[in-house]
Amino acid sequence: MSADRCARAAQPVPMPGADVCRDAATRALGNFLRDLRNSRGLSMAEAKGAIRGSVSKISRLERGESPPKEQDVWDLARLYRASESEMEDIHSLLRSVRQSSRRNQFSDVTPQFLRRLIELEKSAEHIRTYENHVVPGLLQTAEYARAVIEAAIPGADNITIGQHLHTRKDRWELLFSAQDTEVTAALDEGVLRRMVGGPKVMVSQLQHLLMAAGEDMPKVNIRIIPFDEGLSTAPSFPITHLTFKNGGPPEMVYVEQLDSAHYITEPAKLDQYRNILDNTLDAALSRRKSVAFLEKMISLVKQRL
Repeated sequence: MSADRCARAAQPVPMPGADVCRDAATRALGNFLRDLRNSRGLSMAEAKGAIRGSVSKISRLERGESPPKEQDVWDLARLYRASESEMEDIHSLLRSVRQSSRRNQFSDVTPQFLRRLIELEKSAEHIRTYENHVVPGLLQTAEYARAVIEAAIPGADNITIGQHLHTRKDRWELLFSAQDTEVTAALDEGVLRRMVGGPKVMVSQLQHLLMAAGEDMPKVNIRIIPFDEGLSTAPSFPITHLTFKNGGPPEMVYVEQLDSAHYITEPAKLDQYRNILDNTLDAALSRRKSVAFLEKMISLVKQRL
């Protein structure tokens, strides 16, 4: 470990108070309520009467700037004519808000957990992610994503696969939208060598990564961690760290598991994960060398076609 890296690890970045970090769960709830309102074709002005408030109160609630009053949430759900499944999601999200107020962390075990991450990504200023098994969802091609889904859900029919692909499509569009979200992706070398979907799919996926790493996409930073550099520094599990723009919590870490997801907002744990990502990126190749490494891998995989 370099001297400057040791110094950074020894001097944690000052964190905001726990009262700010506890509001992380409210952002997911606010996103959900905003989507419900938009799906019903209602404006904030039309919704404000349901909570006996103002447009600014609706706006603060949807941005997750402060813990919501549960009565307000249910009054909005009534106005939006929430379905039974949507009511269940609201109940789960409110429970997450209550739990996060006690432990600064919440878990999402509903079928919509990936879609909630997508909504959080859309409002993020910077996304840093590390992957050691597969290409991050933000950077997957459709063919690669299909192979990942088929491996994860054996026997899935085309409708199920299509639903998952549609969800991932929302994430891909983030990279090509006009917004200013920056993405830094650290990829273990094993991700590039693992033949997901076979050589043809991998060549296309590697070329997509090369395109994303190019000068035409300056807000995307792809960094490769070669086998001979990453063993002692890179974690053994994927991490996604999000920092947000004005409004709502300043940052959170997302850790996805097989059938659930954890959103971490406790200051000490955030500091730990941030330092892990800092150290991992320090071990990664530079942007220029990462591009050269991708070009080399494309040539190697093409030999298997």
